[in-house]
Amino acid sequence: MTHIALLSTAFPAVESALPALELLPHRVRVHAPDESSALTGSARPDVVIVDGTRNLVTARNTAVSLSGLERPLPVLVTVTEGGMAAVAPSWCVSDVLLHTAGPAEIEARLRLALADAGTNALENDDAVIRAGAVVIDENSYTVKLGGRALNLTFKEFELLKFLAQHAGRVFTRHQLLSEVWGYDYYGGTRTVDVHIRRLRAKLGADHEHLITTVRNVGYSYTAGRDQTP
Repeated sequence: MTHIALLSTAFPAVESALPALELLPHRVRVHAPDESSALTGSARPDVVIVDGTRNLVTARNTAVSLSGLERPLPVLVTVTEGGMAAVAPSWCVSDVLLHTAGPAEIEARLRLALADAGTNALENDDAVIRAGAVVIDENSYTVKLGGRALNLTFKEFELLKFLAQHAGRVFTRHQLLSEVWGYDYYGGTRTVDVHIRRLRAKLGADHEHLITTVRNVGYSYTAGRDQTP
């Protein structure tokens, strides 16, 4: 069951912004637009629907604000037929819904938005590791950083997954060789350094610090694993 946060100034919000949403088996919590900053921690939803049927400017500003979260959420915006033309890429939304959309369309768009964000709550979440802004899906062997897919090799994926699963713990190069490459690997520890350097490059300048070097010891993942859905 998906936890949906609906940001709306209307009341009752679901009936006015997206009536067919009531026909779907999801948990919906209604918030005012100025409560968007509260959608973190235990209150963090799987997806946010912003009601733009009454105030397009507020909807746009709210969507842009949500895109600036450390762990961005998939955001959909509901609009009327006349408001559709106002939506632009600068809104930073995952998708757009007409307020007259039926249950099947809403369900499909929710599923696609969640899958694109790497946080598909409609499937088993046990295989998903969330470590700071990084989302690792063990089933699909995909990694997303703030919703952006990272193109990792198999060993880069396994190394990042192992470090993220043990966030805060320092591992020597020999330990990482044993855990990620296996006891039968005959290469030297230089292999670990090369893969760490490639991982940092793919994480980018803003996130390369997630993997820290502990002098004369080894490497550690600094962002704690987030168990919240």
